[in-house]
Amino acid sequence: MVEMDELKKELKKINTEAGKIRDLPVAERAEFGRKINERRTEILKKIAEAEKALLDVEVEEIDVTAWSGVNEKMPEFYPTEMGSAHPLMTELDRVVSIYQMMGFNVVESRQLDDEYHMFDSLNFAKEHPARDGYDTFRTEEGLIPPAHTSTMQHRVLKQYKKNLDEGKAIAVVVPGRVFRNEDTDATHEHTFYQCEGVYVSSDCNMGQMLGILREFFEKYYEQKLNIRTQPGYFPFTEPSLEFMIEKPKSLGGKRGDFLEMLGCGMIHPNVLKMAGIDPEKDHGFAWGGGIDRLVMLRYGLNDVRDFESGNLNFLRAFN
Repeated sequence: MVEMDELKKELKKINTEAGKIRDLPVAERAEFGRKINERRTEILKKIAEAEKALLDVEVEEIDVTAWSGVNEKMPEFYPTEMGSAHPLMTELDRVVSIYQMMGFNVVESRQLDDEYHMFDSLNFAKEHPARDGYDTFRTEEGLIPPAHTSTMQHRVLKQYKKNLDEGKAIAVVVPGRVFRNEDTDATHEHTFYQCEGVYVSSDCNMGQMLGILREFFEKYYEQKLNIRTQPGYFPFTEPSLEFMIEKPKSLGGKRGDFLEMLGCGMIHPNVLKMAGIDPEKDHGFAWGGGIDRLVMLRYGLNDVRDFESGNLNFLRAFN
């Protein structure tokens, strides 16, 4: 390899010298060009011989699955076991499948985005505290690991806008990983999963939204549930609501014991306008909630940090 590198450097040097021919007197150019071509032909011949020599070298095949040294076989006593899907991935598939049965398309979120899709397209004011570094991670290039799956809402509205032109609704859910710059404890994590829902049509209303959400939670927890809402605030919805369900009996819940599960509301007209949708003609609703908490409630887990801990004993419990 050292010899090959030297030959290529020499060839580069010759090519550089060949460029000087135009600066020579006309009478000297022919002889100069002849010598340059002789040197170039010699070097190219040596490079071809070196390449052929490399091809003729016998190379030992390497087993990339070897467990230790080169091509070393795994001893019979070495413990092995089959891997399994992470519980969050299993439950995320289940969440998505319920929405798909209700007719929703699925668009996966991204793990790096920009200021426009994270905030501007969602009607966040320039001085909104969520833009501050205390709340949101940022890369040195100014990109943002999304703090919510709502970062995909503008793209979804533009991608499926043709549905409205054809007299059909936009019905999409967006699962994805999100990141928050906050301290962690048993109920808070800096990395977790969410699922966003977007629905737009010419005649949708808040009653339809509540019906969809109630149907989802009843399917997920496999029992009838009472629901309740209370006013909330999100820049991208108006009015905004916090959606709650009565704590499932399987988790020790009793009548009147409600849990807040997600935020939702009617999509703000400004958000629709930025996606090229006329809010006077079409309107919609959206919601977003965490997957980790759903799973914690379903299985009676106490610490959200276990999902990202790599604790095999915890993960094996779901095999």
